[in-house]
Amino acid sequence: MNSDSEKNYNFRTDLADERRDLYRKANHIENEVEGIEAEEEQIDEKIKVTRVKITNEQGERAIGKVRGSYITIDIKKINLLTEEEQEKACSTLANELKRLVGEKIQFKEDVLVVGLGNEEVTPDALGPNVIKEVEVTRHIINYLPQYIDENARPVSAIAPGVLGTTGIETLEIIKGVVEHTKPKLLIVIDALASRSMERISSTIQISNTGIVPGAGVGNTRKELTEATLGIPVIAIGIPTVVETAVVVNDALDIFIEKLQQEAKSNDYLNRLKAEDNYEQIKEALLPKEFNFIVTPKEIDELILNMSSVVAKGINMSL
Repeated sequence: MNSDSEKNYNFRTDLADERRDLYRKANHIENEVEGIEAEEEQIDEKIKVTRVKITNEQGERAIGKVRGSYITIDIKKINLLTEEEQEKACSTLANELKRLVGEKIQFKEDVLVVGLGNEEVTPDALGPNVIKEVEVTRHIINYLPQYIDENARPVSAIAPGVLGTTGIETLEIIKGVVEHTKPKLLIVIDALASRSMERISSTIQISNTGIVPGAGVGNTRKELTEATLGIPVIAIGIPTVVETAVVVNDALDIFIEKLQQEAKSNDYLNRLKAEDNYEQIKEALLPKEFNFIVTPKEIDELILNMSSVVAKGINMSL
């Protein structure tokens, strides 16, 4: 049970399993957090699935996520996967997504896929890139039904752009489309923020709770949830950015590990390594406005790879 001595945490990450790990570390919790259930499944050497379920208000308060299921698929070295390994990643995503979709709607009911983000900004271009590869069927079913399998599900897709270029809140655009086309479920794709460099474009999070665009980078927009749109919302996200404080904190851990190997034993370094130094590093960077949002130099290739995996996973699941 949470106590007054337990810390609230400034997570600055969109990933539920990352928030859970950070909360446990900050509060020295060895077992599971009250109100949270978690399980891991190692698919193969490169793919691991972590399922986190928040079951009550206590779990919500602990990690700052609403009640529901959060599935994380970690894929090692996505840019080096063979064709067979990439197919395995797609099928893993498809299996998890198909289960969540099946819990919300019937077999042939309409699905609207929405790709959030700005296509002109590479780390934010995941959503629009996925939409280009999603197999849309709604128009064929409506106008040329003889050319498509009778068991095909109506799928439509849009990339609504961002407030800065359209002048319209994303929620307003999607709500208008939902009201006119009347899908039974929404799948939203968006770029996320992480608290680990290793997660960049190598982790996929799926949740059945909707999404708050921009939350991970401090630019929160209106939420896209069943409460605001009137239909279930499944979110798919991939971390593409981290803060400078995360880079420094991760680099400090690596540096300390190197010193520990050379020094064999050092109480100070051991204590420093055991702590999460993110907050202290962030406090040092903020006055100089050095806490940038950063992304790796190969982000173009990573976005293309992850967009393909997500799009194929969606197509296979629907």
